[in-house]
Amino acid sequence: MAMKIRLARAGSKKRPFYRIVAADSRMPRDGRFIEKLGTYNPLLPKDSEDRVKMDLERIQHWLDKGAQTTDRVSRMLEAAGVVAKKERSNPNKGTPGKKAQERAEQKAAKAADAADAGAEAEAEAGAGE
Repeated sequence: MAMKIRLARAGSKKRPFYRIVAADSRMPRDGRFIEKLGTYNPLLPKDSEDRVKMDLERIQHWLDKGAQTTDRVSRMLEAAGVVAKKERSNPNKGTPGKKAQERAEQKAAKAADAADAGAEAEAEAGAGE
């Protein structure tokens, strides 16, 4: 049986609330699970201690038995210091899209034109004196 430690969504529409559960990987996201290991409430502020609650002892038990964590749960465990931090490489994440790049180029061109016009005006004012 392939075990996963993952999030199971609860809560109403537009008000998400997640349980951190140990479940068989073949079960549906919100379906049957073996054990509830904690909760995650994304609506709370990031510095709130009630945002993520985990039973670290039981999570370690399941990890020792070979359970795999999903990406989001592994990030929570990294923040708690249970799992070593993984190196992630997504070089395209920080780059803006095509439209945003075009807008930035247009803005830079306008700023350069305005700077040139300002320099010419100062030169003419200096020559007039």
